[in-house]
Amino acid sequence: MAFIIDDILLSPLRFTVWIAEKLKENAYNEMTDESRVHEELLQLQMQHEIGEISEEEYEKKETRLMERLEAVWKMKQEI
Repeated sequence: MAFIIDDILLSPLRFTVWIAEKLKENAYNEMTDESRVHEELLQLQMQHEIGEISEEEYEKKETRLMERLEAVWKMKQEI
């Protein structure tokens, strides 16, 4: 009987911990998703090719995206 009461009383805490773990997992998956960065690089390249952005702006954004991609690779290697 005491175990049932403990389960009932601790269930909100367990649920909160479960939610926190899921949020952490989703954040990690989003941070290490190379495909997003690759998509942004392709979109940037298309914008440059059709003349929507200048060469200078393209290079700045490309540099930032490449830095993000390198950070993703480093993060994956650490694990």
